[in-house]
Amino acid sequence: MKEQIQKTFEALFALEDIREVLREALPTGPDPAEEQAIREGVARVRAVLDDLEAGTGSPQVTKIAGSLDIRNREEAYINIQPIQAAGRLTLEARKALIAYGDGYSTCDACRKPFRLDQITKPPIAAFHEDLARFLNMDVVRVVPGARRGFQAVASTLVKPGDPVIVSALAHYTEFLAVEGAGGVVKEVSVSKENLVTPDAVAAKIEDVRRETGRTPALAMIDHVDYQFGNVHDVAGIAKVAHQYDVPFLLNGAYTVGTMPVDGRAIGADFVVGSGHKSMASPAPSGVLAATAEWAPRVFRTTAMVGDLTRRKFGVKEVEMLGCTLMGANLIAMMASFPAVRERTLRWDEEVKKSNHFIDGLLAIEGTKVLSEYPRKHTLTKVDTTGSFDTVAATHKRRGFFLSDELSGRGIAGEFAGATRTWKLNTFGLSWKKIRYLTEAFQEIAAKYELNVRTA
Repeated sequence: MKEQIQKTFEALFALEDIREVLREALPTGPDPAEEQAIREGVARVRAVLDDLEAGTGSPQVTKIAGSLDIRNREEAYINIQPIQAAGRLTLEARKALIAYGDGYSTCDACRKPFRLDQITKPPIAAFHEDLARFLNMDVVRVVPGARRGFQAVASTLVKPGDPVIVSALAHYTEFLAVEGAGGVVKEVSVSKENLVTPDAVAAKIEDVRRETGRTPALAMIDHVDYQFGNVHDVAGIAKVAHQYDVPFLLNGAYTVGTMPVDGRAIGADFVVGSGHKSMASPAPSGVLAATAEWAPRVFRTTAMVGDLTRRKFGVKEVEMLGCTLMGANLIAMMASFPAVRERTLRWDEEVKKSNHFIDGLLAIEGTKVLSEYPRKHTLTKVDTTGSFDTVAATHKRRGFFLSDELSGRGIAGEFAGATRTWKLNTFGLSWKKIRYLTEAFQEIAAKYELNVRTA
């Protein structure tokens, strides 16, 4: 199989060599030397395809630009890396990257008023409308990652010294967004189950008001946190925030694009999503959605005038720095969107697969799940201190023995060397791969004489 993967990449690269000749040719067509180069290129492609079909042939291309390895993780392995699973590109997105890889490829037909979300060819304006409907919000912008969504909202709402509510499980980018705006983070404690509750949010808001004499300028809470993959009662939290007139930002980095997210039903004033974590898009990419009440503020247009030239750029949005996610990143997000929208309707099946694997992992004696269980999400934190770490204690490779065993079975993405607490994500794996994954972990356990319970 690995020979076929190698030859597939070589065939793609050989086709790109032909494409380069066509790019250098005049619009009237290739000259004789270019025609010869194309014929030679086609012959190379045929030879590579023969090897691909037969599963033979030694590697002819091992580096890109002399130093970059060919990344074949998604072809050669089952990848359970926590932040990569839902960011795997769809077939259509990979095609889009080939066709739209050039820098300003989205701007070929840009016309006045020269703003990204208003471009109609390719249909970027329509995509923004589709995203708004998908999230059941009023206005959406694409942004270079969820963090830029946090930044845009924080810089709009938060003034120096303002308290901002986040959870004790909040991502570091939420902290940075608040700090960049001059605000002060106030963390909500979590329950013994590592859940953020509406009551805890209310208590924290009350504490902040007593301590500072201020109502928080913003509450940012993760729909699903990155540390445990737990699903939090964000609708209840939004309701509490609004009772105190605190605007609520839903961090949907691990939910927008994987499971249904209805911003209006949740009660969110802002919804932030991550394209590269959960929308099958290249990094950096993300979305920021707002209600009609808040959109005029977070998407305000510039009013500044040059003192010498008297230039004005009135349609440009200040927090977006004019245009945001240009080129191949946006086009690939658009290409993936039909599949992303459809896959959210199969979320229950993804959770079933997650629980099937976790149940199989728990069958290995000494293994624990630190996330809520049964699982409600595909991102899970596990504790194998009582199982695989007992092997690592005496193995010459220490904790890396598990990475070696998994890699030998075509599994990647676990934290290399970690055999105590670590995270994984099963999102997007077929049942065939889920069963293979489960059996692989149990086979490794049995090999090292760990007890595996049978059903």
